[in-house]
Amino acid sequence: MSDRGSSPVDKDARIAELEAALAARDTLIDTLRFQLAQLQRLTFGQSSEKLSLQIEQLELTLEELEGEAELTDIRKVQADQKERPAPVRALPAHLPRAERRIEPEAGTCTCPSCGGALRPLGQDSDEMLDVAPVQWRVIRTVRPKYSCRSCEQIVQAPAPVKAIARGKASFATLAHVIVAKFDHHLPLYRQAEMMAAQGLDIDRSTLAGWAAQAAHLLDPIVSRIREEGIKAGKIHVDDTPVPMLMPGKGKTVQARLWAYVVDDRAAGASTPALAWYRFTPDRSGVHPQSELKDFTGLLQADAYAGFDKLYRGNRIREVACWAHFRRKIFENHATSPTPLTSNLLDRIAALYRIEEEIRGQPPDQRRRHRQDRSRPQVNELRSIIDDALRRLSPKSNMAKALSYGRKRWDALTRYIDEGVAEIDNNIAERAIRPVAIGRKNWIFAGSKAGGERAAAIYSVIETAKLNGIEPQAYIADVIEKIAGDWPASRWDELMPWNWQPTQQHVAQAA
Repeated sequence: MSDRGSSPVDKDARIAELEAALAARDTLIDTLRFQLAQLQRLTFGQSSEKLSLQIEQLELTLEELEGEAELTDIRKVQADQKERPAPVRALPAHLPRAERRIEPEAGTCTCPSCGGALRPLGQDSDEMLDVAPVQWRVIRTVRPKYSCRSCEQIVQAPAPVKAIARGKASFATLAHVIVAKFDHHLPLYRQAEMMAAQGLDIDRSTLAGWAAQAAHLLDPIVSRIREEGIKAGKIHVDDTPVPMLMPGKGKTVQARLWAYVVDDRAAGASTPALAWYRFTPDRSGVHPQSELKDFTGLLQADAYAGFDKLYRGNRIREVACWAHFRRKIFENHATSPTPLTSNLLDRIAALYRIEEEIRGQPPDQRRRHRQDRSRPQVNELRSIIDDALRRLSPKSNMAKALSYGRKRWDALTRYIDEGVAEIDNNIAERAIRPVAIGRKNWIFAGSKAGGERAAAIYSVIETAKLNGIEPQAYIADVIEKIAGDWPASRWDELMPWNWQPTQQHVAQAA
């Protein structure tokens, strides 16, 4: 509708109304960003599916609002015929550059106005981020033959090792397939569809064979990761359900994928961060008990009863998770907020703020700081909980939540005296999150062997990421070296915390 007949007062009112709407939108975006940041700091455990859904919904909402805001700004610029000053952001230096040179239409020799000679005066340039589709290529290996004129001896270079005997896939292709599935959550049938769209007809069964071969080649790396992990003084553990198809029945059973994580960087350690995964057909406590039979130290985990046998004696000491305890209180607070729930949540938040102050400091300093700052607050918190349990009905949800923490008080407060320990088990829960995300795409494990293969690949990918290594370049290089009879005495050189990419792998990753 045209505003041609509107009065200046009407226009000013309309402008004020639109500016108020835009300000409200910007405020909403800032609020949603803040809420999203808060939710992302919480735990992504199996008991927080609603929280994961909230985060996904917030991310989608923000995506739409931010896109709408950007479109509004673009239209405003076009209407005003003004250009906003673009933010100066340097694009990464490691990306390859392709230069596009644009010369004047009249050429570089003659002035289009007077015909005079032109001389160079400088140039203007800018950079844009561009993308090229994934390009498949064929590597043709040629090995010339030579014969000796004197003795007729035939000389030829040996054939290079293949990723799959008589196969057509390179080591880089194997790495691409498994990283796309287990890190980018693209099931094999979707990868096959994407390849077909580019004129490459590869059956899903063929891709499955490639993934299996890659997992087989990575076995020595997976074993070495676990060997190093068992030597650590502290391990974080978490698990998540994974449906497993029952052969011949067309039904699934609830299997589990366990994550065992060693990461002491928050305590100033320089030892490698690593994660290994185990697939089991059920959640029986015998599985973690068997996995950790040679481990001695601190175990940070949830309150799963299957761990209890591990805590008998002094070989393994339990460190419980404040995030789990807080979540139970928050669930009550979300439905029935009271001064008690607010007070408890504020006090737990204060404990976390103390942890932020000492993150990255060595264990002895963390221990002293916690004993000076955290212990008095924890003692006050225990008194408040004990008093509340005396007043609340034992059958109430709040009493059950407080009893959960009170029964585990020694384990909850053990981190105060153990400088290397963490206040929660978020390290393991972050390691299990990729599995929970990927599970929505690949739906179930086709067999026990398939689940074990997934666990092995997750071990390599997540350990590489913990060490700041791009998984695809790492896996492509390592499986080629292993297939080429890399000596076992030099396994350590191939581990993610020691591996150094060559210039070739840097270029491939870019």
